[in-house]
Amino acid sequence: MLNENFIILGALLSFYGGLSYLIDTVKGKTKPNRVTWFLWALAPMIAFAAQLEKGVGLTALMTFMAGFNPTMIVLASFINKKAYWKLNKMDYVYGSISVFAIIIWQVTGEGNLAILFSIIADAFASLPTIIKSYKEPETENSTIFLFGMINSGLTLLTIKDWSFAQWGFPVYIFTICIIIYSLVRFRLGIKINSSKQL
Repeated sequence: MLNENFIILGALLSFYGGLSYLIDTVKGKTKPNRVTWFLWALAPMIAFAAQLEKGVGLTALMTFMAGFNPTMIVLASFINKKAYWKLNKMDYVYGSISVFAIIIWQVTGEGNLAILFSIIADAFASLPTIIKSYKEPETENSTIFLFGMINSGLTLLTIKDWSFAQWGFPVYIFTICIIIYSLVRFRLGIKINSSKQL
């Protein structure tokens, strides 16, 4: 088990990854979907607040960074003319799940339910970026997902109390970052599609 201070190192690395994506967004190298990134900002912040309410402590810093970086990217996306804000039916569903998480949390006072619904909302919000990373990996930057994976991995290695409030969001972030990082960095979608054509 690592010292809890490694969470701070993970947060700094995550910030570096976010900064990399932010710079690519401003330069127009990446094309973030604002709906996805907005929901990626909202869901972790709900989970972060719920973790604080559950007394999680420093482990919650990872969840905060999972929401902070997307917030900065959404703001930067308004500088990038290639970024897009495309609402479809599923975006309303994802947003509704996030709102539902807040309502459930406030009505029941149970932070674990807010964390669970935040994970569900974030996972659904990830689908457009997963699909885009599969089809058009060149429109994404793998660095933010690599450092998100490192941040969540370091956080998991510091956990002493394995309650859902402690491990739920870090496990989810670790998993989703592995998926998107692999799709973008190794261009798996392109490789799979080219092998099908042979």
